[in-house]
Amino acid sequence: MFGRLAELGYIGLKFPEGYGGSDDPVADAVFAEEMAWCGSGGLAAGVGAHCGIALPPIWRFGTEDQKQRFLVPGIRGEKIAALAITEPDAGSDVASIRTLARKVDGGYVVNGSKTFITGGVRADLLVTAVKTTDQGGHHGLSFLIVERGPGVRSSALEKLGWHASDTAEIQFEDVFVPDENLLGQENGGFYLIMANFQWERLLMALGAVGAMKVAFERTREFALQRQAFGKPIGHHQVIRHKLAEIAVTVEAGRDVTYAALRRYVAGEDAVREVTIAKLATQRSAFDVIDTCLQIHGGAGYMKEYGIERAARDARLGPIGGGTDEIMKEILGRSLGL
Repeated sequence: MFGRLAELGYIGLKFPEGYGGSDDPVADAVFAEEMAWCGSGGLAAGVGAHCGIALPPIWRFGTEDQKQRFLVPGIRGEKIAALAITEPDAGSDVASIRTLARKVDGGYVVNGSKTFITGGVRADLLVTAVKTTDQGGHHGLSFLIVERGPGVRSSALEKLGWHASDTAEIQFEDVFVPDENLLGQENGGFYLIMANFQWERLLMALGAVGAMKVAFERTREFALQRQAFGKPIGHHQVIRHKLAEIAVTVEAGRDVTYAALRRYVAGEDAVREVTIAKLATQRSAFDVIDTCLQIHGGAGYMKEYGIERAARDARLGPIGGGTDEIMKEILGRSLGL
């Protein structure tokens, strides 16, 4: 799949032409939204984790050598990348990361573990957050590009949705990483994490908008075909009003997301707008798709129609990339509260 996406130019949409991309972030945003039509949140997540979450830090903070070794083959679909930040005891509180990179001659030795890493089973390289001081914290985090090899072990985790995407627990046991794989400045990793979150959260908002749109269109079609009490169920007021409410929710989510995207692409500070977009779309997407499932009745609970898969896939939205609770905290602080 990655090879075919690369042939079509989809992996490199936002990256510079000099590295094999198209230098068009808006096209990449369109791609992220339209991926919802494939019918698999896991497929969209697997692709997005590679080209939308793991490769951008290499592009933005990497050396020219790192871009040639990792970004270019990533855009070609020859190497799969994953971003490894979350740990068993460190989720949104990234300052609590424990995975330690001890400095040695010529590089670092890494020990620790990561969890909930999208794409981590198949990944050829892991863009990994590590402590580079004993204290760690905001001023003691760095990023290393860890290549698959001795001491790196991945195991797949089973989950509610996103079954087409692998989600991994990763163990690092005395893994040697050369100096040339340090991404950005040593002990400057916290800034990299914060910078990367904006595009990741925008991608999630775009994906949620796409998922709501697909669920709405398919449910509207179903409601016009399914007959009850002598007419299509979509012509009954209760169903008609539910679909009208969904249409409003989809449009509102799309508007706030596009507004955030516009500011981000213009190079403006869009933290507040991106936070609003993610918060406004994730729970809404799950609620919308759950309503669409209800409109399908018994058919909605069956795998044949795909709406049950969409509901399972949508449930991660209020959790991944920063929980709804974290989004509210960020937004509250931006309001001076």
